[in-house]
Amino acid sequence: MSSAYLWIKALHFVFVASWFAGLFYLPRIFVNLAMVPSDSHAERERLLLMARKLYRFANLLMLVALALGFWLWLGFGADRFAGSYWLDAKLVAVVAVIGYLHLCRGHLRRFEQLANRRSHRWFRIFNEVSVLLFTVIVVLAVVKPF
Repeated sequence: MSSAYLWIKALHFVFVASWFAGLFYLPRIFVNLAMVPSDSHAERERLLLMARKLYRFANLLMLVALALGFWLWLGFGADRFAGSYWLDAKLVAVVAVIGYLHLCRGHLRRFEQLANRRSHRWFRIFNEVSVLLFTVIVVLAVVKPF
């Protein structure tokens, strides 16, 4: 393996982990937003500001992670992954994570518009989806089970 490949792979791991850190925390902010009393405008605005900034940052981290992953795939032998079903499954999981981030944006918009109808308990469960997706992606990338 070339030195460039290892550097790009290491950076890809860093940006994927950072992207997921945002995905782990953003729904936690939603839990708190869902628990804010209706008369607590300052707390609500502070949490909304945090959620907006985290969403934008997670989006940026996602773009870099995807670009590095694409570079690894194209630049270092996409043909050697032909017939690798673990990679196909991983890419499906990555698409699911992208969808999850967009779902988070939709929830953020509903909080901004005072239209959220979900409970803090629902967001606690929703928060676990990112952990499950991260686990699936790591297992597929490291173990390559099929």
